[in-house]
Parts: sequence; C-alpha cells; structure tokens
Amino acid sequence: MENSRYITAAELARRIKIELKKAVVEQEEIMDQAIISLISGGHVLIEGVPGLAKTMLIKALARTLSLDFKRIQFTPDLMPADITGTKVFNMQNREFEMVKGPVFTNFLLADEINRTPPKTQAGLLESMAENTVSVDGEMLPLPNPYMVFATENPLEYEGTYPLPEALVDRFIMKLLIDYPSSKGEKEVLMRHNQGFLGSDLNSVGIEALYTAEDIIACRKEVQGIRVEEGLIEYIVNIIKETRNNPTIEIGSSPRGSIALLQCSKGCAAFMGRDYVIPEDIKRMALPTLRHRIILKPELELEGVKPDEVLQDILSKLKVPR
Repeated sequence: MENSRYITAAELARRIKIELKKAVVEQEEIMDQAIISLISGGHVLIEGVPGLAKTMLIKALARTLSLDFKRIQFTPDLMPADITGTKVFNMQNREFEMVKGPVFTNFLLADEINRTPPKTQAGLLESMAENTVSVDGEMLPLPNPYMVFATENPLEYEGTYPLPEALVDRFIMKLLIDYPSSKGEKEVLMRHNQGFLGSDLNSVGIEALYTAEDIIACRKEVQGIRVEEGLIEYIVNIIKETRNNPTIEIGSSPRGSIALLQCSKGCAAFMGRDYVIPEDIKRMALPTLRHRIILKPELELEGVKPDEVLQDILSKLKVPR
C-alpha cells in the first residue's frame, strides 16, 4: 500500500491501470473511463453480454483500493430490504435493531442489476443520489467515499428489466464493453492455460495500493481543475443539441451537463493537466450522455445507436480554441 504522501490523480490512475492489466486483457478505454469515474466521484454502469470480464474488472479495481467492498448479485426475487437492510426485533433487550444491508460499504458491485424488477433496483436510488439510506424513517449516512459499479446485460437478453430513468441518470457514465479481438482472446486463453482463474485474483498478485484518503484527495484535485468559460459554453451547446436534435425524443437533463463537466475535469487530471481542453469534453461526451438521451422510436427500430447521434452532434458543433 502507498504511504501517506500526496498522490496525484495521474499517478494513481497509472498505478491502478498497471494492476488492472494483470487480470484484464485489452479494454484500455473501459479501464481509463472507470478510473476517471472513480476520481470524478460518480457511479458507473457497465453493459455487455455475459462473459466479457465486467465483474472481474470491477473486482480487480476494488482490490487496488483499501476500501470496504461488497457485492450484490441481483436476481428476480431480490427485495429492497436485501440491499438497504432492515430493523429486526431483538428478543433479549426487546428493542428493534438495525441490521445493515450490503449497501453500507465504500465500493459496491451491483452485479446484473437489470435481472431484478424496478422496485428493487430503486433500492439503490437514494444511496446513489444522497449517500444516505432511509430505513423505517431513519436516515443513515453511508461511508465516504461511496461508489456503485453496476453491470447489466443488454435488454435483448431474456429475463432483463429496463432500469428506471431516474436511476440510470444517477450513473455518471455508462460504459459499453465488447468482445476482445482475436489477439486479445488468444491472450485470455494463454493466461487460463497457465493457471489464471478469474475467480481468484490472488493468483495474479493484484496489490492494494490506495486508501480512502487518497481517493478523497484526488477528487479534491479534480474539483480544482480549471475550465475556461468558452468550454462551459461548449458543454451547454452539446446538451442543448441533444434537446433540439430531430432524432432524439428526450434530450439530456442538466445532470448530464454536470456529469460531462465533472468527467472532463477528471479526464484532465487523469492526463496530468490542471486545465480542461476541448478534447477532454469530446472524449467524455459519449460515456456521460449515451444513457441520458432517448431516440425516436423509428430510429431505434432502424438500429440507430445513441453513440451515432452523439458523434454526429459533436462533428457539427464548433469547437472552442
């Protein structure tokens, strides 16, 4: 583990990525975006078909942080109280006692979140929005830092439920993970042939490098990143176009513009700069906005993806220099 000296966000990102590569093959952009989300202080949704190492990536990231880590496997019979906890009656002292659920942690893996009905999915909403949990009228604070990483299967998969829009909007980024290249898949097979087990991260020697204090310090660094007024206007124009574009039924909310600003600052810190440049904004636009827009139904039927529409918007907007 690192000592108590101040660590920059760029150095933290570099060291974490070295550790992640011990377990995860390729997926460079996904790793970068996950780390940027971590130092930006937001929650992350990762979508991909089963078997693409979504869960392993998150577990490996958690291993590099000396934080309390819990995992919830979402299933159709999961109830909100299974997430938040509940009060039970203690027969000995004849009082109700709080039994805290797995949400009381620093780093929560919500695995296959769209395998459970919306009522249970909403059990995470307050924790992600307010960093608190309410049980029987009592509001309880969550640890700091608190971060949710959720994985989901594409909606076309049987037995999945769409996430409520209010919950989706709470994720600072939505990452799309795809199949590895032939070279990458060969590397996966070589590693497993040599004894690597995805269920046993100890076998690759991932180290716990950082503490809660390091994460909080890096988030303060991100807050101090400079953003020129012209770049603020650029973000406003991007969001405005999502609301005016004829192919989009519902555009991004103001929370989307805040997420794009925050992640652009996180991207700058990730790259070792104390100021945002237009390329940071363009790089963060897709992961921060793809889940905040709803395309016209006819476009979805034609197979048009949100990323394509966002790319088109970015290509037509004047970039400040």
